[in-house]
Amino acid sequence: MSFSGGSSYSSGRAARAARKLEPAGRPPGRASRRVEDAPEARMTTHTQTRQLVSAYREARDAADAQAAARYLAPGFSFQSPLMRLDDPDLYLASHIAFQKVVTRTDLISELYGEGEATLLYELHAPIPGETQRTAEHFRLAGGKIASILLIFDASVWRSDTG
Repeated sequence: MSFSGGSSYSSGRAARAARKLEPAGRPPGRASRRVEDAPEARMTTHTQTRQLVSAYREARDAADAQAAARYLAPGFSFQSPLMRLDDPDLYLASHIAFQKVVTRTDLISELYGEGEATLLYELHAPIPGETQRTAEHFRLAGGKIASILLIFDASVWRSDTG
């Protein structure tokens, strides 16, 4: 058997495979748009969301509860797998106390949209497992943070306390 000339079987198989492949690129009807054509208001909104969340986190993580509180809406709420708090001052006090044991956070991803942001990070602290992958979702209303939803695997915390 010779491998240099190719058989009718292999050339027929190649022809069938070639027919199944679609050309690379966008699906039909999806025109390419330039970044310059993107709606400016949408990009500004996302930038404003990012600036607000970043400024809030900077104040909160610096343990400046007074500055952080200015970014929270009057009806602010916080929820995690372990607790729910509807009092911004109580939330900030609790978070700032917890931050004192955090050795570092490694940001994995940041997603910003109109009126919301989600941050994914690794939290390092002397906690069960020493590292906790965490998602923090912010909802904004009226230029302030209306709620924060913290998502993480709480099973190690529950087995520790139960």
